[in-house]
Amino acid sequence: MEIDLGKLPFDIDFHPSDHLVAAALITGDLLLYSYNADSLAQKLLEVKAHSESCRAVRFINEGRAIVMGSLDCSILATDVETGSEIVRLENCHGAAVNRIVNTKKSTIASGDDEGCIKVWDTRQRSCSNTFNAHEEYISDITFAADSMKLLETSGDGSLSVCNLRSSKIQTRSEFSEEELLSVVIMKNGRKVICGTQSGTLLLYSWGFFKDCSDRFVDPSPNSIDALLKLDEDRVITGSENGLISLVGILPNKIIQPIAEHSEYPVERLAFSHDRKYLGSASHDNLLKFWDLNELLQDSEDGAKNDSTAEDSDTDGMDVDNIPKSSKGSKKKNVKKGQDPGTSNNFFAEL
Repeated sequence: MEIDLGKLPFDIDFHPSDHLVAAALITGDLLLYSYNADSLAQKLLEVKAHSESCRAVRFINEGRAIVMGSLDCSILATDVETGSEIVRLENCHGAAVNRIVNTKKSTIASGDDEGCIKVWDTRQRSCSNTFNAHEEYISDITFAADSMKLLETSGDGSLSVCNLRSSKIQTRSEFSEEELLSVVIMKNGRKVICGTQSGTLLLYSWGFFKDCSDRFVDPSPNSIDALLKLDEDRVITGSENGLISLVGILPNKIIQPIAEHSEYPVERLAFSHDRKYLGSASHDNLLKFWDLNELLQDSEDGAKNDSTAEDSDTDGMDVDNIPKSSKGSKKKNVKKGQDPGTSNNFFAEL
């Protein structure tokens, strides 16, 4: 099953409990579709959300609203049922909003093209935290709910950890020679996996972020633009060459390629709410749905966890020591705007 979106999608997100999927387009449009295995997908909404490209999209408030971030430095929330604007925050960042993730039930986090991360509290209806964690664009963000920490990768080649309890940047890794593009937490919180521009996976041990504890150089000859955790031992990778692969972590091995979206880069990967489908979006303007059971049926023999895999760490670091280094090169063009600070009444109507 696939949906022709008509234009390049930068991000996709599945509804948390219903058969709906949202796509953010380079044109600034939001598209919302319903999908069913027995029929063609149906377009429910098409909203001209932003004046410039829409970089990020997420369902929030248990799926009742959709929030989007844009190159025009704004964030918009719309109603899922009607597509009507709930609230728009102009110039909420000083640069293009590149990523948005859900954190707690009533908060989200957004990252921009100048390395700034902001946390938005829907109860207080304002920005509750600002972290100037990086020197280049935020490429990906993930949330560790048990420790209340945000982990971010950046085009400056580093990984950062922001503590939401202390409102501090807890630590940042040393700078890699290449851009870090994607991040997931695995092994029951003990390992952090980062995809890179060269196709290498960097493995960091939790609490020891000064340098990676392992490098897996075989996953892809091209950049790994998207990572999606399948379980604690396996991760799905989306690469610049359009290949989607299943990769084992500790022991590190390519279990098998499981799909080929196209010859173009895989921009995003996401699971449907029931994990029946894997969704992939690429530069061919298509959103493709892959039956996850079918994809994995031939890979079970390679998915067994090796409990004897070596998993030791000898590196240490001062978690409050933030290293300085030269900047990396930006991946995307940025239209800068003025940052109004943290007093914006973003979620006043949510």
